[in-house]
Amino acid sequence: MSTASDPISGDLARSIRLVIFDVDGVLTDAGVYMGQAADGTAVELKRFDIQDGIGMKMLMWAGLEVAIVSGRHSEATTMRARELGIEECHQEPDAHKLRVVENLLARKGVAWAEVAMIGDDIPDLAVMRRVGLRAAVGNATAPIVAIANWQATRPGGRGAAREFCDALLQARGVLDEIVERYVAERSRT
Repeated sequence: MSTASDPISGDLARSIRLVIFDVDGVLTDAGVYMGQAADGTAVELKRFDIQDGIGMKMLMWAGLEVAIVSGRHSEATTMRARELGIEECHQEPDAHKLRVVENLLARKGVAWAEVAMIGDDIPDLAVMRRVGLRAAVGNATAPIVAIANWQATRPGGRGAAREFCDALLQARGVLDEIVERYVAERSRT
């Protein structure tokens, strides 16, 4: 297994067409804030890392398809996906992620070997066992770490997804180009 200090193979990185992100424990720190509004409406809040979101956008700018696949439904996840422009946001109650991803691959014409996924815990195992590039957050559970090709040094919700995005783009040889294109577009007056 590679860690963030070890590069992802360039050949493997260039074969990836779709990158899947789990939510709770990957894009968040796995904490969920639950409460009630004054009118009794349930409220759920999650903390997302802004740098992780930029990493996901950079993948899209590089021409990769990005999908969110979560094992539970949350309006906070829907809002974050919409904000990032991620159309493939799937929230499957009871963590039945495999059938969701099988349908996604069939619709997109993508093979399992062309998929990367970053996960943190056993609800991700069924999908991660099949994908070509298996990434783990720094604080992933032992079953995920055992099958990962690459592991972040940072924990979920605290930059692990960005670390993975950067490593994947670096291995593809396009990270610097994507960063400079972003800066150039935002430097125009």
